[in-house]
Amino acid sequence: MALQTGDKAPSFKLYSSDLKEVSLQDYQGKKLIIHFFPLAFTGVCTTQLCTMRDSFGYYKDLNAEIVGISIDSPFTLAKFKEDQNYQFPLLSDFNKEAARAYGAIYEEFVFGMKGVAKRAAFVVDENGTIIYAEVLEEAGNLPDFEKIKAIVAG
Repeated sequence: MALQTGDKAPSFKLYSSDLKEVSLQDYQGKKLIIHFFPLAFTGVCTTQLCTMRDSFGYYKDLNAEIVGISIDSPFTLAKFKEDQNYQFPLLSDFNKEAARAYGAIYEEFVFGMKGVAKRAAFVVDENGTIIYAEVLEEAGNLPDFEKIKAIVAG
């Protein structure tokens, strides 16, 4: 079941592309924009994260942080981050715990892959409450970036 506005954001502890453990609690006192994406190095995923990369200063000025989460390994994510010059952490949900907790997982995806993160965006407020939730069923669609900006600016 996907989370909704007003729900408490599920806690997570994941490894980043630079092999550091990152948790939801690390962002307490700030707004956090969480972007789940299916797979690194794919076209729509790259567009999703590059859109956030290109808006990074806007969010930073509003005391908001960004993380990207996929089921890729930290090593794959490190190369993806380097290639695309992302300024924010990419987190490996290799065991699929965060995607399941946020209701953002395809049990069956393309090419017979199972347990791939759905494309999704969540904004968590300073107290750990979800103030925006969007889980997309179609992997080819992108989150509503304008709504995300409006909610963060709120």
